[in-house]
Amino acid sequence: MNKVRLQVISPEKVVYDGECTMIEYNTTEGFVGILPGHVAMTQIIAPGKLTIYEEGKEKPMYAAVMSGVATIMPDNITLLTEIIELPKDINIERAKESKARAEQRIAEKMEGLNIERAEQAIKRANVRLEVAELK
Repeated sequence: MNKVRLQVISPEKVVYDGECTMIEYNTTEGFVGILPGHVAMTQIIAPGKLTIYEEGKEKPMYAAVMSGVATIMPDNITLLTEIIELPKDINIERAKESKARAEQRIAEKMEGLNIERAEQAIKRANVRLEVAELK
């Protein structure tokens, strides 16, 4: 078995439905790579770059994923994502502005600032900027 069926689903649409040879993404436990025949498991997706490798394709497919759940079976993988953006859909200026706002809030130690929320905003912006470069 050298391919596995992958479905990547967001609340708005099916982002990917096809066969791949491997996927890589971030979980709350760390970065993972999943191959066909992987043991069954469920994981919580953390903000990061999703990479989908397809047989015969020179360049993998990339997406920015912010959160969701991965269900892995030996012959089928399903990623239910809350937020996912393909490189062509990422607004680079908006991501830069979001990152700058969050960094400014942290630097100024604004009253009532939720540091964790500001750090997550920076992380999401960094993921978007990284994936946008992979067009």
